[in-house]
Amino acid sequence: MATKAAAAPPAAAPEAAHAGDAVPVKKGKKKLLIIVGAVVLVLAIAGGGAAVYFKKKAAAAAEQEEAQSTDQAAEAAHPKVDLNHPPVFVPLDPFTVNLADKDSDRYAQIAVTLQVEDAKFAEKMKAFMPAIRNSILMVLAHKTSHELLERTGKEALAQEIMREAARPMGIYVGDAAHEPTGKTEEQKDEGEKKGKKAKPAAEPVVNPIQQVHFANFIIQ
Repeated sequence: MATKAAAAPPAAAPEAAHAGDAVPVKKGKKKLLIIVGAVVLVLAIAGGGAAVYFKKKAAAAAEQEEAQSTDQAAEAAHPKVDLNHPPVFVPLDPFTVNLADKDSDRYAQIAVTLQVEDAKFAEKMKAFMPAIRNSILMVLAHKTSHELLERTGKEALAQEIMREAARPMGIYVGDAAHEPTGKTEEQKDEGEKKGKKAKPAAEPVVNPIQQVHFANFIIQ
């Protein structure tokens, strides 16, 4: 009868088996984390490389644009001369004008020569000369001796003379705010309120007066 009694299997055996199964799972998680970290690292390196590449490309583009601007400025300051078609000059009688100095009485004696596009335009200017001289005198009368003694002031004066000398001939360049429109500001506002469409901007006007040369420049 004693041989029929069988020993019961230990209850801890299944738990040991489950514990053994958990080891590969932990190792799998570690491998997954390592792979994810490697991918993130690769992406970070690739992103950094792309950022450096685009920065270098933008810097190169900026340098190229700056070089082009410098070349254009140099060409504008020193235009090419066609010896087969020499420039046409229109010398004006010297100007003597009181300057706008407030602390003292100063005046300027300035001789101006206009360089124009061709002899035909130079001939047309003769009929407008009184108005042209008046425009130039108005520019000079608003200058101070301090402005005109500086090189930058003389260069700015030359640009203003180019613009104002062309206006009496119906040529408006540069300062569009002073172009005649035939309408007051109130009339413009009324037109906008009524829904009238504004006219498209006109193409830039080329000034036939190409340069201003000072033959004499005395301030006293």
